[in-house]
Amino acid sequence: MTTGSLSCLQRKQMTPKRDNPAPPSSEWELAADEAIAANGGDAREAVKALLAANATLEREVALWAPAVSYGFSRGWHRGRRGGTD
Repeated sequence: MTTGSLSCLQRKQMTPKRDNPAPPSSEWELAADEAIAANGGDAREAVKALLAANATLEREVALWAPAVSYGFSRGWHRGRRGGTD
């Protein structure tokens, strides 16, 4: 298969990931402002909502990780091969 026949998503999945794929700080600022606004202007409530959302995502990863092959995940859940998480 040549690179020209790969979809954009396939090419993106094949590219190495950066250690910190954070968006530019202005995007973080906007996202933070939106999260706070969505919680009535209460920053503490926004943090609690984000922590709850993160916990949900972590539970989903824990449920699905055993069902995903090591090769398909490109080794991101190393614990199956004796590595550490």
